Amino acid sequence: METVRSRTGIEVEAMDLHFQGRPNLIASYLIRHSAGAIIIETGPGTTGTALELELARRRLKPSDVTHVLLTHIHLDHAGGAGWMAQHGAQIYVHPNGAPHLINPEKLLHSAGRIYGDDMDRLWGAFLPVPENQLTVLNDGDEIAVGGVSLIALDTPGHAEHHLTYVLDDICFTGDIGGVRLPHCSVVVPPMPPPELDFDRWGKSLDRIRAQKPGFLAPTHYGFFLDPEGHLQAVQDGLDAARQWMEAVMPEDPPVEELQSRYTAWLKERLLSQGLKPDLWPSHELINPAWMSALGLRRYYKKNMA
Repeated sequence: METVRSRTGIEVEAMDLHFQGRPNLIASYLIRHSAGAIIIETGPGTTGTALELELARRRLKPSDVTHVLLTHIHLDHAGGAGWMAQHGAQIYVHPNGAPHLINPEKLLHSAGRIYGDDMDRLWGAFLPVPENQLTVLNDGDEIAVGGVSLIALDTPGHAEHHLTYVLDDICFTGDIGGVRLPHCSVVVPPMPPPELDFDRWGKSLDRIRAQKPGFLAPTHYGFFLDPEGHLQAVQDGLDAARQWMEAVMPEDPPVEELQSRYTAWLKERLLSQGLKPDLWPSHELINPAWMSALGLRRYYKKNMA
């Protein structure tokens, strides 16, 4: 399902950015308005050409995009924000994320320590956003333009600077709503360092439930019409990962062993839930288990050791 309509008839399109040449991994959501278009998420710098092509398929240019709404500033969601700003878009972001868009040096240094030589291949350029093209959104703020109105909700847990956007009965959940591939019931919470917080994540899921959405639209990937079951699957995944962490981390295994053990555990869990084996590589590309293992390790050492 590439296009849905909200309760009031506003059309939303999922544009596939074909991350690393694979379909259905990163979506940029397009909402037209009377004077142009809004997009939610830009994808990374490496998918700029794909974003431009997807807009062109819809007879739009990057300069037609007036508003870019970011759920958070992780590279797979916001790497193209500076490039879109160069084409005139106003960029909207959580207050904690704004300084890193103006000056991404610290963000890129931190990511570089994790990804090493794969940084450029995976993420490409992350251009700064001029301060005058950046708008900070607080909890409950409205973005109203050209007959379209969205509400920003502060939804931490995956990251402290995470927003969910509500358009009528559609919730754009970024990563707080987990990773779920099309035509698949398996939902996986991505848990990278440094800001994983189980309790706040659970409260954010409750906040989304309270909106009574008809659709969820996670960035990874697409529209889902079973919001209650989907959100419960995210919570179940968090609970299972926490139990695994509490069982394994007291042993304080070396990092590589921890990553290997978590990857094996998660793969077995997902396959037992019905994930088709040929989808595992796609999950690993967009939500690598080794990264969540690092998030669990940091959480444990910070809060429980």
